[in-house]
Amino acid sequence: MSLNPKSEAAPRRDFLKASAAAWLPAGLSLHAAPQSTIRVGVIGCGGRGEAAAMNAMNAGKDIRIVALGDILLDRAQEKRTSLKLKYPEQVEVTDDRMFAGFQAYKHVIEASDVVIIANAAKFHPFHLKAAIEAGKHVFVEKPHAIDPAGVKMVQAACELAKQKGRCVVSGLQSRYHPGYIETMQRVFDGAIGDIVAIQETWLRPPYVVRQRRPKQKELEFQASNQYHFHWLCGDDVPQTLIHNLDRSSWALHNAAPLRCYGMGGRSTLHGEEFGSVFDHHSVVYDFPNGVRVYAICRTIDNCYNENSSLILGSKGRCDLLQLRITGQTNWQSSGPASKNNAYDLEHVALFDAVRAGKTINNGEYMARSTLITVMGQLSCYTGKEITWEQVSQSNFGYAPRPEEIHDDMEPPIWPGPDGAYPVMIPGVSKLI
Repeated sequence: MSLNPKSEAAPRRDFLKASAAAWLPAGLSLHAAPQSTIRVGVIGCGGRGEAAAMNAMNAGKDIRIVALGDILLDRAQEKRTSLKLKYPEQVEVTDDRMFAGFQAYKHVIEASDVVIIANAAKFHPFHLKAAIEAGKHVFVEKPHAIDPAGVKMVQAACELAKQKGRCVVSGLQSRYHPGYIETMQRVFDGAIGDIVAIQETWLRPPYVVRQRRPKQKELEFQASNQYHFHWLCGDDVPQTLIHNLDRSSWALHNAAPLRCYGMGGRSTLHGEEFGSVFDHHSVVYDFPNGVRVYAICRTIDNCYNENSSLILGSKGRCDLLQLRITGQTNWQSSGPASKNNAYDLEHVALFDAVRAGKTINNGEYMARSTLITVMGQLSCYTGKEITWEQVSQSNFGYAPRPEEIHDDMEPPIWPGPDGAYPVMIPGVSKLI
C-alpha cells in the first residue's frame, strides 16, 4: 500500500438515482436479492456500534446480527434489547453470544461472517487484523488508528484482506455520499478552477461524556468513557476531523501533505469525565502544489458550532457539505444535502460485494486519511512541525499496545490529587 504524497488519479464515479431522496454508486442496490443469511457481529456497543448494526440490517433482510461484544456486559445487553425492538426478525443474539471485556472481540469474530468494529479506536487496527486473519469481512469505524504504529497495522491488514479476498469497508462515509461524489466531480472537472486552499471546521460541544459508575475500576471507567482518554481515542483531530481531512485529501486527488504544524490545549473542560484530551485544536497542512489546508476543531459547550468543508479555488468556491458551488460557475445540487444515507450506502456496498463474492477494499484512503490526522494531533501535542516522511517512517504508538491490554491490568494514566488527569504539554511532551 502506497502513502506517497504525490496525487493519484481521481476516477470518475458513475452513479444512478435510487430514489428522489438518495443516490447509489453504480452497481449497488438497496434491495439486492438475498441469497443466504449473513451473520454479523459487533465489537463495541456504544452509540456508533448500535447505529452501524442498524445500517448493516438496512442493507438487506438477509443480514442477521448474531453476536455483540463490549467492555460492559450491561451495555451490550441494552443494545440487544434496543436493536431487537427495531429489527425483530434480524437480531438473533442469544445469551451465549453476548461477550464482555477486552477479550470479547475474539468470540465476536468467531461467531460472524462480517465483523463491525466500532469500539475504542486504539483497538481498531488490532481487531481488524484479527478479523482478516480469521477470514472475515470487516466494516471498521473511524478513526482507523490513533498512532503511526496503528496505521502500519491497518496497512498490513488491508493488504492481507486483498490476498484473502476479504472485504474491508471504512466508516469514512463521505466517500459513499452521492451528493458529495457529484459535487466533487464538478470540482475535478474545473468548476472552481485550481484549488488554492481548503478550510475544514468542526466546532461542537463535548462528545459522549460518561460519568464514573459507583465502585467502577479505573481501567473500566476509562475504557467506557473512551472518547476522553487520548491513549484510547487519539483525541479530536483523528476522532473528529478525520472526516473533514479525508474530504480534503479526496479533493486533492488523494494527496498527502508534505508537512504540518498545529496548536491546541485544554482551556475549559474540567472534571474527571473529560479525561486527558484537549478541548481545542488547529492544524495547518502544507500539501503539494502550494495548497494549504486549515483545519480546526473544538469541543466546548455554549460556543458557536459549525461543521463544514470549504474548498477555495482560483475561479470559485465549493461548499461541499451544502452541495454548492459559487463563483464563475454557480450550481446547487437538486439532491439532499443530508449525509445520513451515506451511512447506509457504505454497508450496501459491503454486503452487495459479500453476496456477489467480490471484494471491496478501502484500505488505501483509510490509512492515508488516518495518518494525516495522526500527524496533526502529534504536532498539536508536541508543538513541533511534523513531516509526512517523518510520520510515515515512525513506529510510535501510545502505550500499552492493544494486544497487551487485559481486564486486570492497570491503566497507563491516573488522576492526580485534584482528580484531574495529566494532559500533553506542547513544547514539553516528546512523542515522535
